[in-house]
Amino acid sequence: MNPSEKEDFQIDVEETTSNSDEKLKKAKKKKKKVPSKGAEKRGVCYLSRIPPHMDHVKLRHILSQFGDIQRIFLAPQGSATQVHSKRSRASRDQAYSEGWVEFGNKKVAKRVANMLNGEQIGGKKRSSFYYDLWNIKYLSKFKWDDLTEELALKKATREQKLAVELSAAKRERDFYMSRVDQSRALNAIEERLKKKQKIQQDSGVAKVIRHFPQTKPIAADAKKSKPELSDDILDARIKEILGQDKEYWSWNENV
Repeated sequence: MNPSEKEDFQIDVEETTSNSDEKLKKAKKKKKKVPSKGAEKRGVCYLSRIPPHMDHVKLRHILSQFGDIQRIFLAPQGSATQVHSKRSRASRDQAYSEGWVEFGNKKVAKRVANMLNGEQIGGKKRSSFYYDLWNIKYLSKFKWDDLTEELALKKATREQKLAVELSAAKRERDFYMSRVDQSRALNAIEERLKKKQKIQQDSGVAKVIRHFPQTKPIAADAKKSKPELSDDILDARIKEILGQDKEYWSWNENV
């Protein structure tokens, strides 16, 4: 990747990160919702482990015998950590990693957590979680709104990471596609040149070479190679010319 392209890539990633940071700050600065009536009397218990094949319906059915339950939230477990059994029909059920249970009375929530923590879940012996143990703890001064804000913050953080990864993947894809287009263009040029050369060879058209005649320069010793007249011949010729001139002038004077 060229330095200019790297700079553009860093700028795009920084812009995406800044936008995501702004969203994250807004999520943090978001005002808390007005608590509903009787929210101060409610208590929340935390379950650090959810037994396999247990969902919110079964959990509500078991815990409702100890007190009034308002809301339940179970965090889904990642598909990579799920262990499915081919023999069990319930292997298609959603697995959960942790959960929160809101009781209508915080005193009841505290008493249930102290009573059930570390105890066997029990129930019907044919249930798959009969021998599992409760891992439950009462969260003092913790309200359901705190949970919703925490989930919103995690969601904003996840979206921020996803936006950065998508921006980086998009830049890499665009760079790769530009290189592919350049390679295709160069290959097309080479193919056209090869076809042109092949056509010229098949038609027998040879390359025309023009030759222009030029006079050769006279050598320095060329005068010596020429034949020269003797001095006697030149003197006789001069006298003959001078004699003719005298006759011509004398004839003109008589006329």
